[in-house]
Amino acid sequence: MAVLAWLLIPLVAVIGAGLWGSWANRTRKVRSDGPELIGYARFREAMERPRSGG
Repeated sequence: MAVLAWLLIPLVAVIGAGLWGSWANRTRKVRSDGPELIGYARFREAMERPRSGG
């Protein structure tokens, strides 16, 4: 019986790895990058402005 338990451990690990792999490679919904790109453009503009004050 103990041998059966030791054989089931790798089997469960392989099944778990397969499930995780299929979940990790799933097709994700594409989202818009509009707000992130607008925010990045504002950040770049702010960083390129000369410093005011001393």
